[in-house]
Amino acid sequence: MKAIQYLLGGMCLAALPVALQAQEQKKDTTLTRTVVVEQEYNPDILDAAKVNVLPRVEPPTVSKKAVAYDEKLTPATRIPAGLMQPYTGRETLSKTPAGYARLGYGNNNNLDLQAAYQFTLTDNDRLNLHLGMDGMNGKLDRGEGLEKWKSRYYRTRAGVDYQHRFRNLDFDLGGHFGLSNFNFMPGWEDSKQKFTAGDVHLGLRNRNKDLVLDYALETNLLLYQRQHDPVAADAGENLIRTKAEVSGDISDEQLIRIGFYMDNAFYREAAFDNCTSVGLNPAYRFHNDDWQLTLGAHVDMAFGFGKQFRAAPDVQVQYNFSDSYLLYAQATGGKRQNDFRQLESYNPYGQLFNQLDATYEQLNATIGFKASPADELWFHVYGGYQDLKGDLFIVPDIITGGTSPLSRLILGQADARNVYVGGAVDYDYKQLFGFHASAIYRNWSTPTEENAAYAESTILGFKPALETDARIDVQPLSALRFSLGYRHIGRTKVEGERADAVSDLYVSAHYELFRNILVYARLNNLLNKNYQYYEGCPAQGFNFLGGVSFRF
Repeated sequence: MKAIQYLLGGMCLAALPVALQAQEQKKDTTLTRTVVVEQEYNPDILDAAKVNVLPRVEPPTVSKKAVAYDEKLTPATRIPAGLMQPYTGRETLSKTPAGYARLGYGNNNNLDLQAAYQFTLTDNDRLNLHLGMDGMNGKLDRGEGLEKWKSRYYRTRAGVDYQHRFRNLDFDLGGHFGLSNFNFMPGWEDSKQKFTAGDVHLGLRNRNKDLVLDYALETNLLLYQRQHDPVAADAGENLIRTKAEVSGDISDEQLIRIGFYMDNAFYREAAFDNCTSVGLNPAYRFHNDDWQLTLGAHVDMAFGFGKQFRAAPDVQVQYNFSDSYLLYAQATGGKRQNDFRQLESYNPYGQLFNQLDATYEQLNATIGFKASPADELWFHVYGGYQDLKGDLFIVPDIITGGTSPLSRLILGQADARNVYVGGAVDYDYKQLFGFHASAIYRNWSTPTEENAAYAESTILGFKPALETDARIDVQPLSALRFSLGYRHIGRTKVEGERADAVSDLYVSAHYELFRNILVYARLNNLLNKNYQYYEGCPAQGFNFLGGVSFRF
C-alpha cells in the first residue's frame, strides 16, 4: 500500500481517473510497463526503497514493459497529491482508441485539462504524447477574523515517450516538462512561488531469455528550479540518476539479484554542496508453490554531503496456504532522496532554509495476514514498527522587524518513530456493487535528546494518527456508476492539543453518454468542514467539478 499522501491545502483539482489506454505490444508475461499521462518522471527500474508505513505485501515488480493503462485514480507522483478525483472506478470500453482528452471545470475555477495520444509507428515502435493542465483560483476561508485567501495554483505538464523493441533489447527514450505556479497566503515573506522541472530518460532492458543473466539499465537527467526560497532565489538542482539491475537464476526456485543506483547532484545559486549518492541492494530469493523468501540488504553511501554510510535490511518471508491465504513477515528499509521534486511532493508551500539530507528508513518491520475467504472478498490485517532518520516536517517561522511581521514555512528534519496497526476490506460483486474500507493507526514518538532544537509538537503535531477511508460503488447500469466515500485523517495529539482532522465526505458519478464519450462529476467536502491537508494552508470547503472525457 502506498502511504496516504497529504493533499494540497487550498485546492481540490481533478485527478486523472485513467491514464492514456495504450495499444498493447506483444504480451510479455514477465515485464509490464505503465504509462501515466501526467507523470513527469517515470523510471523503468522502480526506486529501491520507498519510505512507506504500510508494508508492501507482494514482491516489487522491478521493470515495466508492455504499454498499458495506469488504473490508479491518483498517481503517486501527482503534485499536489491526491486532489479531487472526477469519479471512481475504471472506464470499461470494449476497444481502446489511441487518443484521450478530458475537460473539467468547477467552482473556485477548478480546472482539469488532459490530452494524450499514442502513435503505433510499427509493430515494434510506440510514441506517446501527453499534455495536461490543472489548477484552481478562488477565495478560501482562513478562519474567524482573518481575511480570505485569494488562492491560486496552476500546474502544466507535457511529455513525449518513445519505445522501440529490438530482437533482444527494449529501448526507451523520453522527455518531460513541468511548471507549477501558485501564491502564498497574505502576510508571507514571498507572495508567490514557481517550480520549473524537466527530465530526459534513457533506458535499456534485456529481452533475451536465453542469457544466463537478466539485466536492465537506465539513466535520467533531472532538472529543477525553485524561484523563491530563503536560502536563495532561483535555486537550481541538476540530477544525473543512474540505475541498474542484474539477476540470475541458481535453479528453478532460486535467484540472486543485485540492484545499483547512483545520484549525482549539482546545485546552482544556492550555497549547497554538490554530492553523490551510491546504493547497492543485493538479495537472494527462494520461491515455490507455498513459500517465498527474500534475504537482502540496502547499503547506501554518500559523498560530498550527508551521512556517509547507512544500511537497512531487505528481508521478507511469505507463506501461501489454501491458495487464497497469505501470512507474511518482513523487515525492510532504505533511502529516500529529499531532492527538489520530493520536497514539492511533501509540501509545495514549504521553503528551503538550508540543504537537507536524505530521509532514511532504518527499519520497517511488519507482520500481516491477507486472505480471501470468498469470491471477490479480500481482507488484510497487519502491524509493525517504523524508524525514520531525518524525516521531514514543517517549522512555522515568523520574521520580525519592519512595519509588520512576515510568516513562512520552513522545511526541517528530525528523527521519528511509530508503531502501527491497520487493516483493509475489499468486496466487489459482479461489477454491480463494491465496498472498500481501510484504516491505520500510528503512535508516533521522537527521541527528545536528538531533536532538542525543535519542540515535540512541531515535529509530530501534524503527523497522521488515525487514517480511515471508506467507499461504496454502485453500478446499476453498465454505463452508469455512483460512488459515495468518506476520508478521515486524525492528527497526532501532542501536549494535550491536536490539529483539526480531515473530514471529507464526497460523492461522484460518471456516465458513458455515447460510445467513447463519458461525462463525470464529483462533489467534495459535503459537510463543508475546515481543515488542512498541507500544514499551514487551508483546504477548500464544499467544492465540485464536472466535465467530459473523450477517446478517439
